[in-house]
Amino acid sequence: MMAEPGQRPVYTCVEWEIDLARRELRRGGELVPLGGRAFEILAELAQAQGQLVTKNDLTKRIWRGVFVEESALRVHIAAIRKALGSDRDMLSTTVGRGYRLLGAWAVRDMDSPLQPAVSELTPSANIPSASFDLIGRTTAIAHLWRLLSAYRVVSLIGPGGIGKTALALEAARTPPPGFQSDRLLVELASLSDPRLVCSAIASALGSKLEGEEILPEAIARAIGSRPLLLILDNCEHVIDAVAHVAEQLVSHCAGTIIVATSREALRIEGEHVYRVPALGVPPEAWHEPAGASAYSAVELFTSRAKALGSNFAPDEQNIGAIAAICRRLDGIPLAIEFAAARAVMLSPPKIAALLDDRFEFLTTGRRTALPRQQTLRATFDWSYDLLPEDEAWLLRQLGIFAGEFQLDAVIAVAGNGGGDVTGQLARLVAKSLVLADIRGESPHYRLLDTTRAYALEKLRAGGEYSDAARRQAKYYSGFFAGAEADSEVKPQAEWLAIYGRHIDNVRTSLDWAFSPDGDAQVGAALTAAAVPLWVQLSLLAECRERAELALARLDPTAANAPRLRMQLSAAHGWSLMYGVGRAREAGPAWAATLQLAEQLGERDYLLRALWGLCIDQFNNGEFRKALEFAKRFAEVVADSGNPVDRMMADRLLATTLHYRGDQRLAYHYIGRTLSRLSDLSARPQVIRFRFDLRVSARYFQVRILWLLGLADQALSVVDQNVEEGRSSGHALTFCSVLGQSACPITFLAGDLDAAERYCTMLLEHTERHPIRLWNVWARAFRSLLISRRGNLATGLPLLRKALELAGEARFLPRFLLLLGELAACLGEAGEVSEGLATVEEALARCEARDEGWYVAELWRIKGELLLLPGEHRSPAGAAQAFDRVFEVARSQGALFWELRAAISVARLRMSEGHPDEARHIIAAACGKFTEGFETADFREARALMAKLVL
Repeated sequence: MMAEPGQRPVYTCVEWEIDLARRELRRGGELVPLGGRAFEILAELAQAQGQLVTKNDLTKRIWRGVFVEESALRVHIAAIRKALGSDRDMLSTTVGRGYRLLGAWAVRDMDSPLQPAVSELTPSANIPSASFDLIGRTTAIAHLWRLLSAYRVVSLIGPGGIGKTALALEAARTPPPGFQSDRLLVELASLSDPRLVCSAIASALGSKLEGEEILPEAIARAIGSRPLLLILDNCEHVIDAVAHVAEQLVSHCAGTIIVATSREALRIEGEHVYRVPALGVPPEAWHEPAGASAYSAVELFTSRAKALGSNFAPDEQNIGAIAAICRRLDGIPLAIEFAAARAVMLSPPKIAALLDDRFEFLTTGRRTALPRQQTLRATFDWSYDLLPEDEAWLLRQLGIFAGEFQLDAVIAVAGNGGGDVTGQLARLVAKSLVLADIRGESPHYRLLDTTRAYALEKLRAGGEYSDAARRQAKYYSGFFAGAEADSEVKPQAEWLAIYGRHIDNVRTSLDWAFSPDGDAQVGAALTAAAVPLWVQLSLLAECRERAELALARLDPTAANAPRLRMQLSAAHGWSLMYGVGRAREAGPAWAATLQLAEQLGERDYLLRALWGLCIDQFNNGEFRKALEFAKRFAEVVADSGNPVDRMMADRLLATTLHYRGDQRLAYHYIGRTLSRLSDLSARPQVIRFRFDLRVSARYFQVRILWLLGLADQALSVVDQNVEEGRSSGHALTFCSVLGQSACPITFLAGDLDAAERYCTMLLEHTERHPIRLWNVWARAFRSLLISRRGNLATGLPLLRKALELAGEARFLPRFLLLLGELAACLGEAGEVSEGLATVEEALARCEARDEGWYVAELWRIKGELLLLPGEHRSPAGAAQAFDRVFEVARSQGALFWELRAAISVARLRMSEGHPDEARHIIAAACGKFTEGFETADFREARALMAKLVL
């Protein structure tokens, strides 16, 4: 029903009244507080006179064109039920459809005109016009309005400079369609006395309230039922007073909604806290300048710099520097604007270089800004000066942390003088000075980079840095003490989630420990404890450098020095083993580990040392000595109850025998290794021997199976092993899977597409992880693939160059295949003399080292080179070389090399006019195979047989 002019409809039911004009819900004449949106929903239901109103109709009528989720409607329905109290059942729900208001509601008209509670109200909107475009906040503004449709109080919180005020004001300038409330800004930044908060609000309202002290109740009466969006800006220094008045307003002013901007929440009933996000910044590994504008932080820097007259070119160098600036400044708009202002005089790379001294450098804010927003230091001084002394003290201590940290670490760094550290930390989180990640069982905290720089500056200035750094280093020594043991019971992903996130704190602690003011003994202990971290992250170079420094600075007179030296020597040996050009230096480190392990009776490190020395002998070409260490390892674990130790012994024996060329016996030991896989848990065995034992056993199985002529089995294991290696999450293991088996075996199978695919995986993997030795091998292998695809002019020089860059790494067993193929490619390119020299050098190397696995193929390549036209052509010499191939291949059980030799010899016999002999040779070799009939060599053998039959 429509009310006549001068009348206002009121719906009544028993003691309840719904006054549509005053927007009031009353019970027995007393006002019942109810939010604006909730009242509008109740009014719609009352006017429906008991009829069902669907959810869709309610949202369309109440929010008028603004998309909201159904959860927003449910929030207000719950608020209505709460207001109805014991009569909550009057609001009935039809599940899945909508709502109706039950009861005998009558409508009566009130003739008295609606009067404002205060006669001197001046409806207004005092939101200042925007002086610049707000960049990167479109989504945040839409989200804020969705929140305001569901909540009466929304607090925008975040650190200084994040853009809380700018977001609130821009939202007020751009209300959604149908929004009719007044919009008033109350600036509180200049207030020095909390008692002036009500006066500031009254002034913005235009109300002349008299008395020495204006109370929140008077403000509430002044507003009455007036529809109002009230922005309370910069509340942190008067937070208690603001909280009190805001609570009064939402309780008594049904049409009022409040946006508060502050470093911390108001903590009042009905408040929704929205942490204003930083602007989007490019990730650390970002290298796409053309897509820079997709990141709002970069867009802000560029826009502000150009507006101030900067004309830098948007090239890769400048955009990359801007991306780095935005990351270093955590995407905080105010700090980015300060940096952009410097672009008038300095290039972006120069600005990025000067950010280490950001508080002295970023000092050019807008002249019209508040004083605390005119320099970066003033922005942080504002927050810091508001802190009680105990919170300021803790914030300074937190500056010691370079990355994430846990509560235990904070307590340890605070020491005995920290007081209620837990409470202080919670309050710093509430004030947006510390970020909290409460996902998972154990909360983690961190400081924004700029906040940390400020806190660290204060820590140093107060002479507190050294004590805090010492406590931090000791804490992480203890924290990582159980890391290796945890690796035996936790999956790698879980282990890294616990320990991996602390690497930056380990680094800063070590930097302090080995500085002139540090404590080298504490640093040595932390280095030894943190070795599993570098292992799991495959940070080979860092592990080597840290271990070398710790060994050099270790105090030999300290009580725990022998054990520390043993641990550090093992870490040093491992990291050298996989370093480019350093693998041959690992022996002394492993020898020292072995000696100390024997002295200390440390069986665990004895096994590590024997393993390391065995691999070291591979790298040095001493395969006889490698076998001796492998056998000694097997003797030590002969009576071990640990299946990993016994598997490792068999795996070492299989590897050594494979490289020496005894493929049959190698097959026996690798088979025994694999038969024990069921004894392992599903967790990768990484820590002690630095790779996943489950996966590594299979990639040597692939090599052995291939040489034995079991090609189908080998190729099926390749596919399985690549997936397992990838899922293991261990970078070094995955390198070996690709480089030891996937790449070479698919290449030998003639599947160049698969070989190239796996090579690309290895290159990308070694560019993401700092494992340079495998990266060098992958680049050489890619050059070989280019050559084998018929492009010798491009591939051969690249292959030569890659092998030169490999340095001493060329002596590693995996490079032998590349040397043999280099010799073959040289022959095809007409450089027969150099090809023969290369193959002779490789054969001499194998002879000296007892490295037999590739010898048969080297003899075959030599025979093929001797058949090429030119001064070195010698069919007789080639025949002798091929005879040597058969001799070696048959002694090793290497059917694959025998098949290749048969093809070469058959061609030679055909060229000499002996087709029957050629056919017999091919048939004899092929007859030994039970699988692998679709490999490139077998297809070639069949093609030759077909020619010979014809």
